[in-house]
Amino acid sequence: MEINYLILGAVSQKLISQLIEKAGSNTDSGGHSIFLGQVRADEINGKKVKAIEYSAYEELVNAEVEKIKTIILSKFNDVKSIDIIHSTGVVRAGEISLLVFISAGHRHQAVQASSKAVELIKENLPVWKKEIFEDDSHIWK
Repeated sequence: MEINYLILGAVSQKLISQLIEKAGSNTDSGGHSIFLGQVRADEINGKKVKAIEYSAYEELVNAEVEKIKTIILSKFNDVKSIDIIHSTGVVRAGEISLLVFISAGHRHQAVQASSKAVELIKENLPVWKKEIFEDDSHIWK
């Protein structure tokens, strides 16, 4: 069964809460690290970003996330579970577009694994960003 790591729109508080609740059932874990990537209202050339529209190559995203999970599990032997969710479509400034949730036996590996996972996501995930400004003009990043 193929898992889809992409969702349409922002990562909701409900989804974040569900993952936290699920993590509590894993009594082998003593530490959890949650990274939430939020859309910033950056100012570029005098224009303020109001949203980012994300597009992605879905099959390749799923394959790359599986590779990232394999790398994390091989480098951090105390990691028990990894959840990665990335938005597609329009996400407004202030909303969450990336969630990385790592559970490990101990906090140190959870935090280090989370940081490494975010680096790998930024380097390898085929996700593109169109920054939309308040005047509805845009640039691709």
